[in-house]
Amino acid sequence: MSTVAILYPGHSAEDEFKQLETLIPDARFPVIHTWEGSTDHDVDALLKLGSPELLTPPAAEARSLGADSAIWACTSGSFVYGWEGCHEQAEWIRSASGAPSSSTSLAFAAAVHELGATRVSIAATYPADVASHFVKFLEHDGITVTALSTYGVPSGEDAGLLGPEWVLDTARAADITGAECLLVPDTALHTLAVLPELEDALGIPVLTANQVTAWQGLKLAGHPTTSDGLGALFRGR
Repeated sequence: MSTVAILYPGHSAEDEFKQLETLIPDARFPVIHTWEGSTDHDVDALLKLGSPELLTPPAAEARSLGADSAIWACTSGSFVYGWEGCHEQAEWIRSASGAPSSSTSLAFAAAVHELGATRVSIAATYPADVASHFVKFLEHDGITVTALSTYGVPSGEDAGLLGPEWVLDTARAADITGAECLLVPDTALHTLAVLPELEDALGIPVLTANQVTAWQGLKLAGHPTTSDGLGALFRGR
């Protein structure tokens, strides 16, 4: 049994990690909440969410659980720190948890490379100014963003209320011309139930936040990363 500690801000789509336990044999994804307030999609607020003051105590809790890996499950609260800052966050968590650590943003970059892709389209819940940081983050790792759609959803709590039809409509509306996969960042968004339908509709792999978070956590824990119903990433190349 592998334990992947999920450091999660606020309350929105954390139930997806319990769902993952039913899809992936011998894996646990205990959620440790890092923040109980609003998770606004605002750069200053996101920098606070990803600070060592808020991440270190829950990472220490992950140590008490005997976690095999620990992941900061917040895309925007990691990419706003930039490429180097994301790695610093992972080190804060690793030091406190005693386990291999990462974040959702780093997981997205790793997942794109796992698929052998270099060109991606993004459909983001965030306002444009927040989403632009994700584009810069990916480009730092040699990933070309062919198109970016933004929807100005004010907070993670608001994103958590969006249903599967919103996710499907947003993905279908994305400009995927020249893209090898579509990225749908935001761990507050429920996407797991529609992953197969998304990929069938678009004809290319789709990477979503909680999916890549779990995948990266499993890899760091040395656990198999294959499962039915979780898209091309979990089928391997």
